[in-house]
Amino acid sequence: MGTSFPGRFWVGRLVSRGWGLLAVGCWLGSFWIPSAMGQLNPLITIERDVPYGAAGQRPLLLDIVRPKQEPKEPMPVVVFIHGGGWSGGNKQHGLPLLTPLAEKGYFCVSVGYRLSGEAAWPAQIHDCKAAIRWLRANAKKYHINPDKIGVWGTSAGGHLALLVGLSADQKELEGQSGSPGHSSRVACVVNWFGPTELLAAWKDPTLPPMVKNVLDKLVGTQAEQKHHLLKAASPLSYVSQDDPPVLTMHGTKDPIVPFSQATMLDEAMKKVGALSYLVPVENAGHGFGSPEIFKRVHAFFDKYLRDQPIEIPQEPIRLLEKPEKTQPKN
Repeated sequence: MGTSFPGRFWVGRLVSRGWGLLAVGCWLGSFWIPSAMGQLNPLITIERDVPYGAAGQRPLLLDIVRPKQEPKEPMPVVVFIHGGGWSGGNKQHGLPLLTPLAEKGYFCVSVGYRLSGEAAWPAQIHDCKAAIRWLRANAKKYHINPDKIGVWGTSAGGHLALLVGLSADQKELEGQSGSPGHSSRVACVVNWFGPTELLAAWKDPTLPPMVKNVLDKLVGTQAEQKHHLLKAASPLSYVSQDDPPVLTMHGTKDPIVPFSQATMLDEAMKKVGALSYLVPVENAGHGFGSPEIFKRVHAFFDKYLRDQPIEIPQEPIRLLEKPEKTQPKN
């Protein structure tokens, strides 16, 4: 499942302006990234494979996308967590989405984390939280504001982004991957079509078999323990009144992560008094992109990371419905 972009130069700008349909973050998918994007964009600098921690002898790495001209004030931060069913994907996949934010003065990172083929749950959330702690530990070095860190994830990365935001101070999910003594709390979360209740997805007979397979691989244990682990790995299990604001955008025709996963989260957060924005993307499946979608994401970060008095519309975004394939006549 790949997506190509027009031209080889301003990929981040093309994405931000909604050129074409961007199918990102699917549980098992990826998309094309030009290796020289940072060198070809004079407004940003990209630093690849920066260590933020370790799991034993295994280094944990992230990519930095930042404005070439450093602003006077400490920069707000956007952290991207890629999708791929916790078993695939790559931190490079966040670079086109982060580039337009870096152009606007955000310090951005795309996190690499241990995949389920290497380590079972909760290694993935341990690593993502270590990346947040690393940012705080290095706030002065990188001229960033440690109180203005937002996280954005797609699909399985949306699930991890939600857990980063909703499970602050949960010791069992912090891990020992790096930068102890610093908080992993974040100021806001953008969740693109991430699963929120894993046990419900695992039990859903209408979903493709691959959904159950990737969840089995994630928790990596016997069936009698699996239900408990899937519940413990579900963002819905950690919803509370002091959660950071969450913007969820989800395709109404998603065949992999049902739209009901988004509504369950939205209802649970509003029930306890937490701030939740749910934007249905009508006619979209598991992946989407349009100018209005990116406009709302940027507005959300500007509101909660730059304290700008912006309204975040929650009206559905309607994409053009794809025509059904017709069978050739005999």
